Parts: sequence; C-alpha cells; structure tokens
Amino acid sequence: MAVCKKLAISPAMLVLGVESSCDETGLALYDTQRGLLAHALHSQVAMHEEYGGVVPELASRDHIRRAIPLLEQVLQKAGVARGDIDAIAYTQGPGLAGALLVGASIACGLGLALDKPVLGVHHLEGHLLSPLLAKEPPEFPFVALLISGGHTQLMRVDGVGGYELLGETLDDAAGEAFDKSAKLLGLGYPGGPAISRLAEFGDSGVYTLPRPMLHSKDLNFSFSGLKTAVLTVVKNQTTNICEQDKANIARAFVEAIVDVLVAKCLAALKQTGMKRLVIAGGVGANRQLREALNAAAAKRRFKVYYPELEFCTDNGAMIAFAGAMRLQRDPKAAQRDYAFNVRPRWPLDELRRV
Repeated sequence: MAVCKKLAISPAMLVLGVESSCDETGLALYDTQRGLLAHALHSQVAMHEEYGGVVPELASRDHIRRAIPLLEQVLQKAGVARGDIDAIAYTQGPGLAGALLVGASIACGLGLALDKPVLGVHHLEGHLLSPLLAKEPPEFPFVALLISGGHTQLMRVDGVGGYELLGETLDDAAGEAFDKSAKLLGLGYPGGPAISRLAEFGDSGVYTLPRPMLHSKDLNFSFSGLKTAVLTVVKNQTTNICEQDKANIARAFVEAIVDVLVAKCLAALKQTGMKRLVIAGGVGANRQLREALNAAAAKRRFKVYYPELEFCTDNGAMIAFAGAMRLQRDPKAAQRDYAFNVRPRWPLDELRRV
C-alpha cells in the first residue's frame, strides 16, 4: 500500500469513505494523524464485460452485495472497531443515480446506527485530491487535468473547494473516446487499457488521425471527431483488419489523444503561470500519457504529479481523504439527521471552498 499524506491538523479523526458512483465498490479508513489505514475495492468489470459496458441496474445490485463485506475487510485490516469511526464520507455525485443511492443509504444507515456524522463528497473532488495521498504530494495552487470515462476538464486549484474551470470537453470525454475506439477495433471491455496495450505493438506514422481543437486557442477539448476518424479508417479497409493493422490504428489514436492532452496542459500552465500539474482520474494511469507529460515536464521545467496507480480508478480512499480534509476544516459540514439525496449531475465548480 502507498505511504499516504497525513493532514497536519488536529484533533485526530478517523473517517470511513464509501464509493459507489459507477462500477466499483470502494471502502477505506483514513486517519488524519496516521494516514490511510486500509482500503478495499471490488471492480465489476467481469460482470459488465459481456454487455460491452456498465448496466446500471446490475451495478446497483452488486454494490449492495459488496459494501458490508468490504467494510468488515477494511476494519479488520486497520485493526479498529466500528465504534472507532468518527465520521462517514460517501460519494454523493456525480454518477449513476441508483449506484449513488446504494452508497448514500449505507453510509447514512451506518451513521444512524453508530451515531456518527455523515458527509456527501463530490466524486471528482475525490479524484482531484487523490495525488495528495502520494509519497510526494503537490502543494496548492496547481493546475489539474481530470480525465476519466465521463470527464475531461482542466481546473485551477487554489485549495480544497477552490476550483476554477479552465476548459472541458465539448462532447466525448477522453475515456469515452478510448472505449468507443477500442470497440470499433473489436477489443474487449474496458476498452481504454486494451487499446493502450495494443498501441505498444503498432508502428507510428502508418495512419494519421486528427488532433481535434489542438489549435483552438482555448483550453477546451473535443474527441468525438477523433472517434469518427477511427471509424472511417476501419470502414475503409476492404478486407478484414489484421492484428498489425489494428495495432497501427491504436498507435495513431493514442498518439493523437496524447498530443492534444499534453498541448492543452502546457497551455493551461502558461495561462496561469503555474509550475505544478496534477493528473487525476482513470486515464491518468495511461503509460503513454505519463511518458509524454514527463518528457514535457523535463523540457519545460514544471513538475507533474500523479495518483498512485491503485488510486487512479474509483476508490474509497479518495472519498475518505476528501471527506477528512473538509471535516477537519469545517466540522459543521457533516450532519446527523441522516436525510440524504444524491446528485447524478453535479458541476465541480459549485463546491464551496473551505
């Protein structure tokens, strides 16, 4: 397990985090003095694979089955009892409504049973702050690139809750483009990791794909056209595509999307005058993107930070940590009436700074 950042704020607080926004059930215990004590995660990838994507009803039912066993697992790992928990943070949104309701009801039910305060946490704030769990966390302020299956955004981050949207995708998110392009190539689900692995065997320059909005003079993105370009290349094949052709197309796709992401990050750093870049979200685990950003950082003399690989996908640790940061700065953020609602759509810049 990664050695995680501790909050230099007292008194000590033990926060349970519950994540259930989509197809991963995650629970974790974060102690503001000792750091991350334990976390456990169950991925539903195998269950959804035969459908080629997430089935919301199946996802919700599986969260119900997994949450309590995972809770017992993290309590045992951490060596603490339920009564030792000081507060419970859960993902309130954005995400699948049914899946969010499972996590919210479990968190509030536990809060009621244990007489502990509960707090709804923004899923993307969890991702945004997850690099702070690393051995060498970034300091505020910084520019953050949030890249996941449903989101691609550039943010200026001045502190917890201090977020300014600099640019975002106008259509498909980067993760969606990865998954949809992988499906066009006949790859399995989830498509992002599959197309990235295949690209390693491809030859550069065999196919040329567009770099949408590369020269748009703003910080917005667009990836639907790139996906359409992959479709056009595939349809133009007069015979069945061989494995090498698939690898060459995958290489061209990955190079195109990485070029755009890197260029926009550099533009955001220049616009804000900052020297720290944080990468968060599932696509942040992409090896080609990390290599390109690291090379740019060495050349342009800025510092780039990533979450530990185990915290790139959805997980309970980031929710426990985000909840702890908010509660330490504003204990009144939690409530004890245990009424809850979820927010499947929830803009990150609506969060209040603490």
